[in-house]
Amino acid sequence: MSASDVWHETDTGRETGTDFDEAIEPRVKVFIHNDDVTPYDFVVIILQRFFGLNLLQAEHVTYIAHVSGRAYVTTLPKSEAEKRVGQAHFAAGLEGYPLTFTIEPE
Repeated sequence: MSASDVWHETDTGRETGTDFDEAIEPRVKVFIHNDDVTPYDFVVIILQRFFGLNLLQAEHVTYIAHVSGRAYVTTLPKSEAEKRVGQAHFAAGLEGYPLTFTIEPE
């Protein structure tokens, strides 16, 4: 358990943010989709910042999306994937880019 994990009680009295919650939550795959507007370098930064990819991984995923139309990014618990995709979409929107990520069942 890392220091960034959040512990709090829900209305049911059950703690959330535990390893147990992550074990029962379905995992999903995150994909990035190519577009003709979002700059390559911006995509690389988004993949590093929000999905924890290193520079080489981020460049590889960006290249695959560019040539194939979409690329696999990572597999995460559903709530974590939704959070990160939302953050990435928000950041892209602030810059006026139509960068798109989708989530699919594992």
